[in-house]
Amino acid sequence: MGLANWFSTFCTNIQVQDGGTISTRYKAITRRLNTDFWNTTSDTSHSLYVGSYGRNTAIQGFSDLDMIFQLPNSMYRRYDQYQGNGQSALLQTVKKSVTETYSSTVIGADGQVIEISFADGITFEVVPAFLNSYGSYKYPNTNSGGSWGLTNPKPEIEAIRIRDNTSNNNLVPLCRMMRAWKSNWNVPMGGLLIDTLAYQFIYDWKYKDKSFFYYDYMCKDFFLFLANQKGDKVYWRAPGSNQYVYSKGLFQWKAKRCYNISLEAIKHEQAKPKREYSAKRKWREIFGTSFPN
Repeated sequence: MGLANWFSTFCTNIQVQDGGTISTRYKAITRRLNTDFWNTTSDTSHSLYVGSYGRNTAIQGFSDLDMIFQLPNSMYRRYDQYQGNGQSALLQTVKKSVTETYSSTVIGADGQVIEISFADGITFEVVPAFLNSYGSYKYPNTNSGGSWGLTNPKPEIEAIRIRDNTSNNNLVPLCRMMRAWKSNWNVPMGGLLIDTLAYQFIYDWKYKDKSFFYYDYMCKDFFLFLANQKGDKVYWRAPGSNQYVYSKGLFQWKAKRCYNISLEAIKHEQAKPKREYSAKRKWREIFGTSFPN
């Protein structure tokens, strides 16, 4: 098995495997909410995958699936005029609807989301929201007496999709591989920050039109790109939406450490004769057991 096959197998190993179960649950939630709030039994209308799953950058083992459900604007007017925390009342109304479908499942309503926790470890976080005229969404925030927040996921999803297409479909695998690294090294980075920095990096990466045979270089160069981010930087701008993506801690030193390990892996790959076993051990040190033996 050569280098290209190692990374191809790795990318296959970390793909989300339970998409069918996720889709079934997503459709059941959507159908229930449409029945109660839109007088239709559609299992697709008014809902949207967001977060890493919506951007197609989630990996197997992820725990939180984010979805937005659009409510009629008449409900916004009603709950905005509430005496007290109308946002909390709105979340409770949506929670009651979801309970009709998942009566035996743990369901919570707090902050901005309805949390539906399933026994297999996946939690659906449903954000009830109202569509603005320019495509963003208002959502309820129950904290500090209640307010309305703003989110704009569609341009982020589209920006990732377009740049992935123009980089020979290499952006999405990079985002997924770096999630495996984050998990293996406990890196203090949110998923959107990984996607944001990968989006920036691949635009200028000189081998972005290549295939799996260059993935060792892609990982090496991206680790260096991460290591060179300013340590005092507080936020970056998300692709598409331009929203703030805040730092969760210093990730640069772990990126530099893995840059050095990747150099060792590549040295083993290019040795004559090749030291494939040693190279794969180094990549597994970076990415964990999903990388092939």
